[in-house]
Amino acid sequence: MALEIYVKPNCPYCQKARDYYNENNVAFIEYDAQNDKMRQREMLALSGGDLVVPCIVENGEYIASGWGDPPRG
Repeated sequence: MALEIYVKPNCPYCQKARDYYNENNVAFIEYDAQNDKMRQREMLALSGGDLVVPCIVENGEYIASGWGDPPRG
């Protein structure tokens, strides 16, 4: 499984997503969607234009934006 997380610095919801995946030993690649405009464009293309982070992508398929119940970001 290839898990990618698009985040922005200092986002508490992004940190919660990181913590969850780390605690469950799920490897992921993290991209800065705020400061890296190329990654931001990728995220927007995957999420249908949703700017909410974290943006979770699994095996190249958009899963969700935000974190929590209900998702926040």
